[in-house]
Amino acid sequence: MKVAIVGASGAVGQEFLRVLDERNFPIDELVLFGSPRSAGSKYTFRGKEYEVKLLQHNDDFKGVDYAFVSAGASTSKEFAETITKYGAVMIDNSSAFRMDADVPLVVPECNAEDALNRPRGIIANPNCTTIMMVVVLKPIEKLSHITRIHVASYQSASGAGAQAMAELQQQYQEIVEGKPVTVKKFAYQLAYNVIPQIDVFQDNGYTKEEMKMFNETRKILHSDVRCSAMCVRISSLRSHSEAVWIETEKPLSVEEVQAAIAAAPGVTLQDDPSTQTYPMPLFTGGKDDVYVGRVRKDLANDNGITLWLSGDQIKKGAALNAVQIAEYLISKEK
Repeated sequence: MKVAIVGASGAVGQEFLRVLDERNFPIDELVLFGSPRSAGSKYTFRGKEYEVKLLQHNDDFKGVDYAFVSAGASTSKEFAETITKYGAVMIDNSSAFRMDADVPLVVPECNAEDALNRPRGIIANPNCTTIMMVVVLKPIEKLSHITRIHVASYQSASGAGAQAMAELQQQYQEIVEGKPVTVKKFAYQLAYNVIPQIDVFQDNGYTKEEMKMFNETRKILHSDVRCSAMCVRISSLRSHSEAVWIETEKPLSVEEVQAAIAAAPGVTLQDDPSTQTYPMPLFTGGKDDVYVGRVRKDLANDNGITLWLSGDQIKKGAALNAVQIAEYLISKEK
């Protein structure tokens, strides 16, 4: 098994290395690729040192079985043909191909079988906030069709990459030391603040991130569900959280929903108001599952349920989901 990681020096690229090792993914040969800035960097994987190669239009992907790509949409679009031309399965973490009709958009707990039909050799990894939400929606959808979703996301600095995490830490240090605050990765200072914008605004007043949640949820669940999102950047370092309001065709009890969530793959129910037990980003960082709490009836909707979720968006929201896709494909090829 020959595996490539494109964008190896980034936050998700580094998470790929950790997840592949944690899950004992079968690798006989590993190749790391990066930009001119990161080419030449060295990383250790399973006791062996690997040097990042410059990503180029050449034959470097010959013999590669799976290429995990997290280098941005423009890079994915430019190099997709180079990566896939010798038969490698490109599992792409960018937004480049997610809504293309001939590219499956896959969350293994929800629609793993979609990955089997990939005419271009590309499988898209959904947006991190979408992944975490649909993993939780899937067991509820089995109880009753979900017709509407309202969601507010609380997204950590890590969603904007390793440099954004470093900048948030730097901002707090600068504030403590009374120095001018560095603002480069976001439109405003993030430390001691929340920013109600993630990605660029669209003509309808929603951001690109919010529209991803609308469109991607429908594609993954093969559903006509409508999702109205408000995506907010908060000053936690790692792990995203979401407050979700769900309307179903028939009313569901809290107990039904809790039981379905507790039994679902990739989800952990953490819900006991009497002991103030609920998920928080402080504790979900580094975990595989999406954690769910605060499940209750929606007081504004007889067919509504509301809940809170939190999960590590670098892990399940990116690297882990991609590796799980590859694991599924390997299991089908045996």
